Parts: sequence; structure tokens; C-alpha cells
Amino acid sequence: MPGMPRPPFHRALLAPQHWPAWLGVAAIWLVARLPYRALLRVGRFLGALVVRVPSPRRKVAERNIALCFPSLDAAAQAALVDAHLRDIGLMMVEFALGWMGSDRAVARVPVTVQGLEHLEAARAQGKGVLLVGGHFSHLELCARLVSRRIRIAGMYRRMDSAVFEWAVLRARLDYAEAMFEKDDIRGTVKYLRGGGTLWYAPDQDMRSKDSVFVPFFGVPAATITATHHLARMSGARVIPFFHRRLPGGGYALRLGAPLEHLPSADVLEDTARVNACIEQMAREAPAQYLWVHKRFKTRPPGQPPVY
Repeated sequence: MPGMPRPPFHRALLAPQHWPAWLGVAAIWLVARLPYRALLRVGRFLGALVVRVPSPRRKVAERNIALCFPSLDAAAQAALVDAHLRDIGLMMVEFALGWMGSDRAVARVPVTVQGLEHLEAARAQGKGVLLVGGHFSHLELCARLVSRRIRIAGMYRRMDSAVFEWAVLRARLDYAEAMFEKDDIRGTVKYLRGGGTLWYAPDQDMRSKDSVFVPFFGVPAATITATHHLARMSGARVIPFFHRRLPGGGYALRLGAPLEHLPSADVLEDTARVNACIEQMAREAPAQYLWVHKRFKTRPPGQPPVY
């Protein structure tokens, strides 16, 4: 199998310093046992707490939303910040269900999937597919939901906790065809050349030397160029992957048409097109995008800090 192997269990994971992490894993497992509607109620309760607890991340969200939605007045911006912080509570329980929910529980989650014909057309041509998405609160659950229809792989960064790394990687490998570390370019390209489908979110400021400044909501954002390079090296089609939570619960997933002429000869243009797609996704469900991330942490030369 490509990518990371299924991690073995080591007795060292039972050492006392890991006990708090095991309690966290146990709590996530218990939350994932709740029926979906009850799970959403817990998420809304947690979200109400998040809104009320002072946090530096509120300031980050406020700054991001002020930059990205300058046409909103102060009251509308504040309302969007509160809506996003409430959404963080739902994110907590959705991650639990995505990681550790049973197949039966995930099968009961209401979901619609559109645009699979774009994926099937790429596969009929013998092409791999880069499903390009963004960091939304429900990304892990929606990746698992779409994996019920198609075999996908993912890219990830190792977790700081050895216990969570063991538990979450095993959980992801239960539904994903493969998981690639973010620096495993060779393995990822080989997988795509073999006709694989990779879910990928290139919308975080990684402070990488392989980044360029392109607009995101009209603001210069340091953006990794990996989408262009992976498509160039593998010949994969780049297909936008939209997903949003519906007001009454459940999810709408949509695969867009492949981005034509990507890769081109212009890495800046390609990266800007990818950012434009993710911006469109965020505009469709603005409260559900991860505004607490310092998206504009890295600034162009000579520009003052944002945060």
C-alpha cells in the first residue's frame, strides 16, 4: 500500500505521561457513539460556550473577517464572528464522528453528493484526481462521507501527541485508501499517476519557501504552490470539492468541473485560481470556514503584520 502504514501499538504509549491523551481519545470515542441529532445538540452547546469564553482566536477571526468582508458593517462582521465561533463547537463533534464514528453511524448522516461524473470522466481517461478543498469545520467528516462513494487518499501533518497520532492515523486509514505525509511528494505523485484520488486543502499559511503571494478575498495571502506542482508532475485533473453543513443538519457535497488548463506554465496564475475556488467555497458557507487560522500571518515584503 502507498503512503503511511497502519501504525502498530507500542507499550510505551501506556506510560503515565500519555494518560491525559488517552482520556481525550476516550472522550472523542464516547461522543462519536451519540446519534447524529444528539451529537449536533452537543456541538451547539459547546459552540455557545466557545462564544462566551475569551480567547485570542476570537481576535484572529475578527481580523480575518474584517479583511475579507470589508463591505459588511461592524454589526454584520460581529455576527459572522459569533456564528463562526459557535460553529467551532460543531467542528469538535464532527471531528469525533469523522474519526471514530462507526460505519453504521456515518451511513445514517444525511448527505447529498453531486458532480461524481467529473471524477468518473477523469478516471475514464486514466487520470488521477486532486480534490482541492478548504479548511472548513466539517472537513474530516465530509472526507469520510465522500469516501463512502469513492476511494480517496489524504495528506496530513503528524500530530504532536503520540497517542493521538496512533489513534487518528488508524482511524483515517479505516476509511481512506492511503494517507501521505505532507512532505511525501514522491509517494503522492506516484499514487496520482496510478489513477488515485487525493483530497487536498492548500489554504493555510505554512510559512513555506514554496509559497507565493496571491489574492484571497482580495488580500495577498502566502499560498503553497503544491497544487500546481502535483498536477504538473502527475498529470492529475484538479477538481474543486465543495462541502457545507445544511441549516437543519446533514451535508451537501459537490465536485466541480475540472479546472481547465491547470497546470499552466504560470505557477502564480494557477495558485491564484485555486485560491479563487476556495474563496467561492467560503462565500457559500462563510460561518463554516476556519477563520481562527492566521491565514495572513506571512506578509509581503514591507507590509505590516496583520495580527
